[in-house]
Amino acid sequence: MMKEKLSLLTELIKLARCDNEIREQEYEFLLTIAKSLHVSKEEFDSLFDEHIEFQPPESEFDRILQFHRLVLLMNIDQESSESELEFIKDIGIRIGLSPYATDRVLTEMNNYPDKLIPPDKLIEIFKGYYN
Repeated sequence: MMKEKLSLLTELIKLARCDNEIREQEYEFLLTIAKSLHVSKEEFDSLFDEHIEFQPPESEFDRILQFHRLVLLMNIDQESSESELEFIKDIGIRIGLSPYATDRVLTEMNNYPDKLIPPDKLIEIFKGYYN
């Protein structure tokens, strides 16, 4: 379970690095997620220099939650680069989410202030593609 948590954090760090710099607000957001996963600051900081093999979450809910974290992180600086969008789409596929649903989420987020798509809307989109 800890390896899965570290893997999820590693993927978030990779996304933060897509634009070649990690801003303070991105780091703080990542650290908050690490703490919520019961990962110490020391363990978290070590992930910036360590390779953890990707292990997607087992449950669909956890995969959607991880996708939501990625979207939140991407939008924290109010800029979405093409490399960030491609990274998120790739992760969505790698964790087994519908590419149609992920594309819809990435389009819908533009309809919300600060591109922060509400969790219930996100879940609604994914449910629509799995029913």
